[in-house]
Amino acid sequence: MSEYSTMTDTGVGEPQAEISGSGGSAIPAEDLQQITQDIVGALKTVYDPEIPCDIYELGLIYKVDIEDDRSISVDMTLTAPGCPVAGEMPGWVEDAVSSVAGVGPVNVNMVFDPPWTPDRMSEEAKIALNWY
Repeated sequence: MSEYSTMTDTGVGEPQAEISGSGGSAIPAEDLQQITQDIVGALKTVYDPEIPCDIYELGLIYKVDIEDDRSISVDMTLTAPGCPVAGEMPGWVEDAVSSVAGVGPVNVNMVFDPPWTPDRMSEEAKIALNWY
């Protein structure tokens, strides 16, 4: 695990994305923190068109790595492998994260292990979807 790492799991039912910068990062800590916040904000602008909730709160983002050269790697999943926007959503995520000031190239990896479950959703998402 890198020196700078943030698990966004702040409680039961919160998104469990891991956001990390490389250990001993050449990026100043305050810049890394700002980039992290801005990436999370950008991810929250991407919505699954079939579910009225953003992909971050749905728990579809598993991991975000921020490298010293400011390149970004995102591991994400879908609510189901047969999702109709499976081919488009990684591009939406790449575009959103690429819009963050101070980031370099963005690579989005689609992963299905572990499979997504509603347990990954934040409380905010559960309330928005009446999943109580």
